[in-house]
Amino acid sequence: MGPIIPNLWFDTEAEQAAEFYCSVFPNSRVRSVARYPEGAPGQAGSVMTVEFELDGNRFVGINGGPQFRFSEAVSFQVTCADQAELDRYWEQLTDGGEESQCGWLRDRFGLSWQIVPDGMDEVFSDPDPERAQRAMQAMLGMRKLDIAALRAAADGVPA
Repeated sequence: MGPIIPNLWFDTEAEQAAEFYCSVFPNSRVRSVARYPEGAPGQAGSVMTVEFELDGNRFVGINGGPQFRFSEAVSFQVTCADQAELDRYWEQLTDGGEESQCGWLRDRFGLSWQIVPDGMDEVFSDPDPERAQRAMQAMLGMRKLDIAALRAAADGVPA
């Protein structure tokens, strides 16, 4: 079996999206661009698909028209090594997009992302249910996640 490759449906901006995402994530590149041939549903010569890699993970962007839009039903999670990395991804991906809550955002193309700190799962799976609950309550009040604040909340330290 070959790899499972997510395909992302865009109206007309698959190439711009691939270039943007490749500028955000390290070790990323556009692998190929295919254009609509004569007699195809799209305008001949316009971008049909873009194959790209984000930090070694393959994706395909398809310019299929306006009939389908992204929703939060599908999102991509980025686990960050530290708060500085989280802050950088958050700033880049919300540029032209919008913040949501609990570490979620929508980028300028409407794609949803979860930008989370490494170690967050430890906080929420703490064997002490009160610690986990305090961290959860803190997260519910956040847009961009702050691992220090989540840990402080788990410890019962006032913000």
